Order: sequence, then structure tokens, then C-alpha cells
Amino acid sequence: RLALESQLRRALDEERMCLHYQPRVDLDTGRIVGMEALLRFIDPRQGTLAPGRFISIAEDTGLIIPIGKWVFRATCQQYRVWREQGLDVPHISVNMSGRQFMDAGLVDSISGTLEETGINAENIELELTETFLMENPQKTISVLGELKSLGFNISIDDFGTAYSSLTYLKRFPVDKLKIDRSFISDIPDDADDIAITKAIIAMARNLNLWIVAEGVETEAQLSFLKAHGCEEVQGYYFSRPLDVDTATRLLQRKHPFDHLIAKETKISTVRRI
Repeated sequence: RLALESQLRRALDEERMCLHYQPRVDLDTGRIVGMEALLRFIDPRQGTLAPGRFISIAEDTGLIIPIGKWVFRATCQQYRVWREQGLDVPHISVNMSGRQFMDAGLVDSISGTLEETGINAENIELELTETFLMENPQKTISVLGELKSLGFNISIDDFGTAYSSLTYLKRFPVDKLKIDRSFISDIPDDADDIAITKAIIAMARNLNLWIVAEGVETEAQLSFLKAHGCEEVQGYYFSRPLDVDTATRLLQRKHPFDHLIAKETKISTVRRI
């Protein structure tokens, strides 16, 4: 842990961090409607490391604050580059840690970055985990209100993995719920996961919240989600997280996922017949 902490500090100074991007796909049209920015840490000996290997250490040491600022700035800069290239990217989503969210300088910091990069808040979606949001709901409501006033879209990530008070959920100024991949992975074979996923979709629709399903990997999962009213999906069925160059080439293709959506629609029609 000490060695990794030291490497993280050096990585910040030496800019040995990068972002990969995973597309989010509209289930009706097959269009890419967003990209999720995912942090990667480049270790000289172990190669590229995913957040699961280092985020907890960054949280414990407070390094998550400068790392989070870097991620947000890099995301805004990349969005500007794609727009300047004429690529249609409605928005990019950014994961925000609990410690970063509670930082007193958060709103000023991200406001300054938006002004510096010339990006509108409407084009950036902030993702916060359900677990964190429920730790201090009154404080959460206050900070979310400030962020919404700037124009950000807010998403609850990993929804369904923690206890949520529905009283607070309806008071949170959020726009989307992301169904955690743990509920998607065993669909359509697990009756409990089917029931939970259907309940989350129904609840979100009644609260006028958009639905995104994470971890979609099979045609059967895609067919189930479309049949039950899920609007957006992301997962390996469409694309793994991509480095910037590969993500750019994907965005340059006019309809990269049409064949997958058409295939799923054909399968669903056959099943209904």
C-alpha cells in the first residue's frame, strides 16, 4: 500500500494517468448517447491498472481530491476535442468519489474547470454511488442542489446495491439510475435478479428518472431490458472501455451498433411469434 501510494503521487506529477471511455447506447436507436470516462493508472512495472487496484488507497490518503480534479479536467478537455472534430457526443459521464463530493472546494473547482475549458455543465454527467449518497443525505441534497443549479446531470451509480430510503430518493435532484451489473449478469436465468431489475425500472419510470443498465454482455440480457423499458445500456456486448484513439475511431463510425440492435430486435420478434 505504501509503495502504491508513492507511485500514485508520482503518477500525478508525471501525468501517468489516462482515461478510457465506454459508450452508452440508446436501446431504441442503437446510437451512442454518451461516454463514461474511466480512470486508468499506468504503473511502470505492472502496466495499466484499473481503479479497483488503487482507488481505495487514493480515498484513504486524500489523493482522490487531486486525482478527481485531474479526471474532471481531462474529461472536459477530451469532450472539447471531440466536439472540435465534429463528433457527436451528447455527454460524458464522470465518476465522483464520496470524499471528492464532500470537499468544500468542489463546486468552485469544477466551475473553474468548466470556464477554463469552455464546456457547458449540461454536457457532463456526474455519477455518485448509492452507498455514498445515503451516508449523509441532508448534506447530499444540499451539494446536489448546487451542482444541479450549474446545469449538471446527476446519476446514481450501482443502484440497488445499498439500502436506500425512498423518502430521500425522491428528494435527491437526480436524473438517472444506473442498475448495477450484479443484477444484470444472471438475467434471464435468475428469478430474483429479474424481479429486482423490473422493480427498479418501474420505480424509476414512475419517478421520471432515466434508466441505464450496466454490465450488459449477452443478447438475452439486451432483449430482456428492452422489453421492460430500459432506455440505455453499456457493457461488453457493445464495447469494452477504449483508449482515446480507439474511442475516437468508434465515434467516427456513423452507426457502429446498428447490427447488434437489429439482431436483438429480430430475436425478440421471433420469441414473441
